[in-house]
Amino acid sequence: MRVSKKTDYAFRALFTLVDHFGRGPIPIRELARRNDVPKKFLEQIMLALKKRGWVDSLSGLRGGYQLAKAPDKITMGEVVRYFDGILAPIECVSISGYKRCSQEPVCRFRRVFLDARNYVTSLMDHATLADVSKGAPVSKPEVFAPGLMGGDGI
Repeated sequence: MRVSKKTDYAFRALFTLVDHFGRGPIPIRELARRNDVPKKFLEQIMLALKKRGWVDSLSGLRGGYQLAKAPDKITMGEVVRYFDGILAPIECVSISGYKRCSQEPVCRFRRVFLDARNYVTSLMDHATLADVSKGAPVSKPEVFAPGLMGGDGI
């Protein structure tokens, strides 16, 4: 699974709003600066988040964006699906983006992709913004753990 820049930037903004939850709105300029996101692109993303009902905007001198829903009511899976469509790694194991493959009746490796889809979907659908925000950032040693270094492209 690979998420788009739009999803990445949406998560950056959402987690900033989670950290600021209940303390009023954050101006779009400040959201863009804190998250290293181009302001024009972030404006489009914030409008999409507002349309979905996850954020509210307030105009005026003290205006900006804030969460419209509690952080424990939004999951990472919902956000990824909203911006990127599907969580499945290949189309032949997707429910909403399913496309039949001529090799389905004989394909054995498809099972691994189905298992990956089921694991990732469960993980993402149970990961609320509230729960995830309590965790620590990932460290470089975690990313480059020796046991995972066997394959390029990981």
